[in-house]
Amino acid sequence: MSYVMACLTMFQNGTGDITLKARGRAISKAVDAAQIITKKFVPGVTVKSVELATEQVKNLESGATSDVSSMEIHLSK
Repeated sequence: MSYVMACLTMFQNGTGDITLKARGRAISKAVDAAQIITKKFVPGVTVKSVELATEQVKNLESGATSDVSSMEIHLSK
């Protein structure tokens, strides 16, 4: 709910577009926050676009790289 409250504050302060970004296990939190904002709190907000990607993240300890899914959800008022 802290992500939802942050987005609501931004919309109330006059921001017209917000981008929620998440990687890995946090993707479900971004999707939940977007759904709560659009369905319950701000009826005029729509999902403008959703972008999916894979990012390579380097482990600092071992030096190995791994692929991590990422998502950007663009909300517009």
